[in-house]
Amino acid sequence: MILRVYVLAYMVFLYAPIVLLPLFAFNDGTVIAFPLQGFTTRWFAELPQTPALVQSVRTSAIIAVSAALLSTILGICAARASARYDFSGKRAVLGFVMLPLVLPEIIIAVSLLVVVLALGLQLTAFTVILGHTLICMPFSIAILNGSFSALDRSLEEAAVDLGETRASSFRRVTLPLIAPGIVASLLIAFTISLDEFIIAFFLTGTNPTLPVYLWGQLRFPAKLPVVMALGTILVLSSVLLLCLAEWARRRGVARTGRMDGGFLG
Repeated sequence: MILRVYVLAYMVFLYAPIVLLPLFAFNDGTVIAFPLQGFTTRWFAELPQTPALVQSVRTSAIIAVSAALLSTILGICAARASARYDFSGKRAVLGFVMLPLVLPEIIIAVSLLVVVLALGLQLTAFTVILGHTLICMPFSIAILNGSFSALDRSLEEAAVDLGETRASSFRRVTLPLIAPGIVASLLIAFTISLDEFIIAFFLTGTNPTLPVYLWGQLRFPAKLPVVMALGTILVLSSVLLLCLAEWARRRGVARTGRMDGGFLG
């Protein structure tokens, strides 16, 4: 009983602020407080009419797509090496690669800023892409490592025995089987990059990402309803992408499981 009450209180504490987003996004008043003034959709209509907001969305989309592609490609290489090969220092190397999962983002952001400035690079969308790739890659590795581990090695060996090269068997056999894991990696990396604030705040240039732009708008009370409207869209989009990623991950696990069972049978 106590555990159920604790879980319920934890869920309310965690998700109550998110539930308030759509309430104030459809509120007719400009003051973010109860009681509500009435129902309206004008805050959503104002979103495409703000040039700076549209530009920040475009910048975030470019950065998120680039970071998702880079982290997934690197994740495929690292996950395959982890699942298929044994080499000296394997655990240490993988632990070092997964380190961004446990380090505070503020430490990573400051370190990346020091490195970027030391190299003489300008703070642009490219530097944000590098930072987001660094923090997204461990998630991609974790997802793809499960896909590679569930894959029967004998399938690749059978393809080689039938005349395929190692490269072609990887392209024509392995990649299609782990495709759901790749899709899950892309979706989760895209979501993480799209919502990330701290690293983008330190590494962004003249074109801020969407979270950085929203943070700047919080200083203007009249802009808060528009921010709430945009936040509602972002929350719904993030939930949808995460659900799709989880569906793709489970589909990949079930698919490789059926393949293993069919082959062994």
